[in-house]
Amino acid sequence: MREIVSLILASLVAGLATTPYAAFHFHRLAPYGVLANLLAMPIVSGWVMPMGILGVVAIPFGFDSLFWRQMGYGIEWMDFVALWVSGLPGAFGRVTAFGTGPLLLATAGLLLICLLKTPLRLSGGAFVILAIVFAALAPQPDILVAADGRTVAIRGADGRLAFHRAGSDTFAIKEWLGADADGRDVRDSSLGAGITCDPAGCAGKLPDGRLVSYALTPEAFEDDCRRAAVVVATREAPPDCATTVIGRGLWRERGALTLRRDGDGFVVDAARPANFNRPWVAKAPRSAAAASGDITSAQPAGSRQPPRDATPKREDLEADD
Repeated sequence: MREIVSLILASLVAGLATTPYAAFHFHRLAPYGVLANLLAMPIVSGWVMPMGILGVVAIPFGFDSLFWRQMGYGIEWMDFVALWVSGLPGAFGRVTAFGTGPLLLATAGLLLICLLKTPLRLSGGAFVILAIVFAALAPQPDILVAADGRTVAIRGADGRLAFHRAGSDTFAIKEWLGADADGRDVRDSSLGAGITCDPAGCAGKLPDGRLVSYALTPEAFEDDCRRAAVVVATREAPPDCATTVIGRGLWRERGALTLRRDGDGFVVDAARPANFNRPWVAKAPRSAAAASGDITSAQPAGSRQPPRDATPKREDLEADD
C-alpha cells in the first residue's frame, strides 16, 4: 500500500509541477496522468527497465534478443494503457493561449511551495491561484495572419475562428486551433463558416459587425478601403487607404501577426517585433509601410484621409494581374 501511495503522490506532484509549462507551450492538460502512470509505471520499473539492462548485458553472448522481446511486451502494455486512458471522456484537456505573466507567477508559486520550510511556503498557493485566474482572463486575438500571408483567421460572433487559406499548408491552422482551445480538425467543414469569397478577395465579420477583408486583386481596394475595418493584402495598398492595412511588407518583415480589438482600433502583436531580434533569424529590411508608423496600435479608419478610386489604369496592368 505504501508503494502504491508513493507512486500516486510522485505522479501527482510531477504532473502538477509540469502542468503550467505544458499548458503554456502546448495548450494541453492531462487530467488522467495519475491514472496512466499508476497503470504503466509498475511495468516500466519492474519489467521494461530490468529487461533492458539484461539485454545489454547479454549482447556479448549473443542471446540478447530474448530480453528485447520481453522488453517489447512491456512497451506494448504501456501503449495499451496510453491509448485506453486517452480514449476516456475528458482525457484531452485544452487551454487557451496565455502570456508569460501567468507562467512566471506559477513558477514563483511552485518555488515557494518547494523551497521554503516554514508556513510561509503556503503563500505559494496564492501565486498559483493568481496565475490560473490571469491565464483564464487572457484576451484572445480577433484576427490572425500567418507569416506568409496565405492564411487568415477571423473570430466571428459565435466566438470561434473562421479561416481562409490560400495554399495547402495547414500548420498555422493547427497551431491556432490548439492555442484557441478549439478541438476542430483542420479538415472540418465549419472552419470556413462566416467567410465569403469572390475573385477579388474574401471577407468576414467580427463580433461587432465590422468587416475584415482579404484583398487578392488591386480592384478590391476600392471597396475594402471604404467598408472594411481591416484589410489584409497580398500587395501594397494605396497610400491613402482609409483603414487599417496589413500589407505584404508588414507580415514579411514582422512574421505572423495577431490583432485584438481595442475600442475603434486594434492592438497588433508580431512574432518578430521591431525591438526584438533573434540571433538565429536574420533581421529583414525595414519596409516603407512599417517604417511609416508603429504597428503596435493600429489607428481607426476615421483618423485617416478619405479614400480615392484605386482602380488601376489599363496601361498600368502587368501580365500576371
